[in-house]
Amino acid sequence: MRKVTIHAAKTQLSRLIEAALSGEDVVIAKGDKPVVRLVPIPQGKFKFGVLEPGALGDGPDFLSPMDEEELAAWEARS
Repeated sequence: MRKVTIHAAKTQLSRLIEAALSGEDVVIAKGDKPVVRLVPIPQGKFKFGVLEPGALGDGPDFLSPMDEEELAAWEARS
């Protein structure tokens, strides 16, 4: 475990980031008291479009005209 002070972390930030990315445990301390641990964020591969094309089937056709019964329901007619 690498323990550095805040002042040292300010001047060596790039090296500390590289150390954390390579798996080293980096702790930043205020005086003798550890206050922060520097850890890498897992970089997962982002995949756009999880579903295969057409997996959900055809959606409703919102531009098609309504039949008379459905139109009456929307207009609150009996």
